[in-house]
Amino acid sequence: MVFVGFMVCGVLTGYIADRYGRWKVVFGGYVWSSYFSLLTSFAPTYGWFIFLRSMVGCGVAGVSQGFVLKTEFIPAKYRAYLLPLGTIFWMTGSMLIILLGMLVVPTMGWRWMIRLSITPSIILIFLFKFIPESARYNVSAGKVDAAVKTLQWIAKMNRASLPPGRLVEPTLKERGSWRILLSSSFRRTSLLLWYSWFVASFAYYGSVLSSSELLEKNLLCVMNADEEHQVKHRHESGRCYCIPFGKSDYQTLLISSLGEVALVPLNIVLLNVFGRKKTLVVLQLLTAVLFMMVNICTTMFGFTVLLFLLRSLVSMNFNVVYIYTAEVYPTVARSLGMGFCTSFSRIGGMIAPFIAQVLMSQSVIQALTPFAVACVICALGNFLLPIETRGRALLQNS
Repeated sequence: MVFVGFMVCGVLTGYIADRYGRWKVVFGGYVWSSYFSLLTSFAPTYGWFIFLRSMVGCGVAGVSQGFVLKTEFIPAKYRAYLLPLGTIFWMTGSMLIILLGMLVVPTMGWRWMIRLSITPSIILIFLFKFIPESARYNVSAGKVDAAVKTLQWIAKMNRASLPPGRLVEPTLKERGSWRILLSSSFRRTSLLLWYSWFVASFAYYGSVLSSSELLEKNLLCVMNADEEHQVKHRHESGRCYCIPFGKSDYQTLLISSLGEVALVPLNIVLLNVFGRKKTLVVLQLLTAVLFMMVNICTTMFGFTVLLFLLRSLVSMNFNVVYIYTAEVYPTVARSLGMGFCTSFSRIGGMIAPFIAQVLMSQSVIQALTPFAVACVICALGNFLLPIETRGRALLQNS
């Protein structure tokens, strides 16, 4: 239901960001998602719970436009260095929520975990006065004075001065139009990116959910299993059910979360040496291999290593597809392009639990195979992407 809200609002927030500004959408997304997260913790029934979570997803769709805002401030030669480093903060959030689950859920319950989890968002809302609107957006919207003011602020911060002359750009009236995404210049790129985003989300949440499912139900093929992991939890009906995590399970998830940043240096090297397209192909093929290796009989340490590498690869893949999407579309449709892509990605996120959790109770190999196959097909499709964005300046219009 979170992803339903994200999918429905992804395109809408992208359109609004291209028409009325990135800053407004990102700020509104944080306020909206924080508010409905807080309401979720007071949900009286399951129906209210899933409705409020869908509202949270709608807010998170606006938050995702922050990547566009960030990209539009970074020069071309630094994007492949600075954008992947954002993974560190994503990983920090992942580890924080695991720690909250480990410390808060057993003693205070899930409601307090949700209440505590919105604390960073509330703090950030008050820090938004230090975040400027995109100068690129302001130029495209004809707000040249506002763009110059932002550039002067940046120059002052860097103890530099702007080049002499005036900033002259025509106002672009066709902003936030889906026709740009499906024009002859971007049609093939858009179609392939929509599938790439679907697979990126499908594989990412598949890795997260399948790992927790394997640990929760002790479905691993472990050669040196301790007493706790020797009991296999299976229901004949194959219906979903929950078993509380042990301390060692939380520790395994924490270690695997570190995998999301462990290979960031490798990701930076791949982006700079091979470019975006080839990096996507390599990462997706390696992800397919790792998904199938998770089913191999090994020790708990071996499983943790495999999980660590898998989380690294799916995180790198998601990061690269974010970077490529923000670079390939012009300013007049960048947020809308990102919005369409994130909406398609949520379809993958919605399907992943049915494979990684429901089907996993029936067969581990059957649950892992769809993720591997989807990644292989996606890798083949990315050979057909017509545009390489490495070292290329961001376009203002098509």
